[in-house]
Amino acid sequence: MTDETVLRVSDLPQNRATPFSIRPDSTKLGDIARELGLDGLRKLSFTGQVQAEGKRDWLLTGMLGATVVQPCVVTLEPVTTRIDTEVRRLFLADWLDPDEEEAEMPEDDESEPLDSVIDLGTVMAEALALALPVYPRKKGVELGEAIFAEPGKKAMTDEETRPFAGLAALRDSLKKDS
Repeated sequence: MTDETVLRVSDLPQNRATPFSIRPDSTKLGDIARELGLDGLRKLSFTGQVQAEGKRDWLLTGMLGATVVQPCVVTLEPVTTRIDTEVRRLFLADWLDPDEEEAEMPEDDESEPLDSVIDLGTVMAEALALALPVYPRKKGVELGEAIFAEPGKKAMTDEETRPFAGLAALRDSLKKDS
């Protein structure tokens, strides 16, 4: 079992898996939290293994666990979330970058180009970033309706901005006239 965060591909055994376990110290946790814009990061762990996949490719499988604190998107109060997610990356020796300016993104988001090293710390940070809640919200908090208008004018409501609200108002006024 290794706690190194960078593995040289040339040093990895072809016939057996290389297990790893990473638990960053408080300084590294602070660095990752700042990089990801988190208010807090605790209990970050990344464990798994790297093994040969065919003759030249490498497969990383693991589990990522963390407790993150983010601001609520409505109240800005701290929201604590526990993240436990599987991580899988396939490092391909025959990786080809697209030549075109605009290219379709592949559906396989687990594949990456194989370099001379596999940086477990980078994979851990990327997996954490992808697993973060996009819009963290405190329980029971709802976004209310905001109504703005110039002084002396009637404010428009969400109901009135709907595409057929004007037609409904016209229909209602025609019913009153008849």
